[in-house]
Amino acid sequence: MDTSAVNDAAARLLLAYEKGETTAPVVETFPEATIADAYRIQQEQVRSWVEQGDVIKGHKVGLASKAMQQQLGVDQPDYGHLLAGMFHLEHQPISAGSLLQPRIEPEIAFVLGRPLSGPGVTVADAIRAVDFVVPALEIVASRITDWKISIVDTIADNASSGGVVLGSKPTALSDVDLRLAGCTLQLGGELVATGAGAAVLGSPINALVWLANTVGPLGIDLEPGHVILPGSMTRAFPVKAGDTVFAEMGELGTVTAVFSE
Repeated sequence: MDTSAVNDAAARLLLAYEKGETTAPVVETFPEATIADAYRIQQEQVRSWVEQGDVIKGHKVGLASKAMQQQLGVDQPDYGHLLAGMFHLEHQPISAGSLLQPRIEPEIAFVLGRPLSGPGVTVADAIRAVDFVVPALEIVASRITDWKISIVDTIADNASSGGVVLGSKPTALSDVDLRLAGCTLQLGGELVATGAGAAVLGSPINALVWLANTVGPLGIDLEPGHVILPGSMTRAFPVKAGDTVFAEMGELGTVTAVFSE
């Protein structure tokens, strides 16, 4: 795709945010679009948000588990940006109407204490860079009509980012085995899913390594204080106004998201 086409695709997605209306898949309008093009489209939107005063506060790895890849029909992870405006306080109402086709998924969020810059990042480097972890609920949302997304579509749409709620109990990596960390997810008081950290590329730390080594060659560094979402431990579940979502992750603690009109 040339620069004009990239800007056009980004403008269509930005308009979907602005109007609160979904748009056709990117690959329908731009069938020649590649994964590299999709990240250029994503970056153009991020540039626009930052110019308007928002701030990059981290990154997310999407589609890191087999459950999510199968649910959305893709075969590899992707990444997106987390902006300050995407963060919501636990227990405080989140406007469901401000999100397009929202779904929710439980994750173990990393908070970095040191910079992490790829390529060449190892598991040891990643562990050293993490300050602590907290339980999290990621809200994924799609500007693409009916979630008819390919890997190109979701990447272009900032990895289908919608929002994030962080729990308030920090845990040091030395105090938990992320592979064995279990999770139960309740929606409206009903148990809807269980999962474990091993569902995320074998361990959430592997997703952090993948992210650092993927974005590093693009000139993107993971900064101290950044929040990194490594991927969901279960499939994603639709949410609507009136829903309360509760995730319990054993020794990591709990996190709750509440949705309103």
